[in-house]
Amino acid sequence: QVQLVESGGGLVQAGGSLRLSCAASGRTFSSYAMGWFRQAPGKEREFVAAITWSGANTLYADSVKGRFTISRDNAKNTVYLQMNSLKPEDTAVYHCAASSQIYYSDAYAHAQKYNYWGQGTQVTVSS
Repeated sequence: QVQLVESGGGLVQAGGSLRLSCAASGRTFSSYAMGWFRQAPGKEREFVAAITWSGANTLYADSVKGRFTISRDNAKNTVYLQMNSLKPEDTAVYHCAASSQIYYSDAYAHAQKYNYWGQGTQVTVSS
């Protein structure tokens, strides 16, 4: 069982930056692929970024490529999402997720590949 707790959300002006963190419980964190998804009011949940268990491979949605960076520190059981050049359309609740299964990297863009989810942290970008 893995429990995920996100932090780091908040209100920021367009063009600003935020760093989200997702702390995981459990001794097997290093064996999980991790992902970030977001959901804006009235919209479907969408993929943002993912990182494989070793950190060797990362995957990004086109909408955030070049602005967001996902990373992980297995010694701290934590995955991060550095968000730069934020836009109002980035406003959403951001959730981290963990997958215990091994897939090709592209598969981690799909929410059904994840076993565990955090409660989310709100990110609001003002124009």
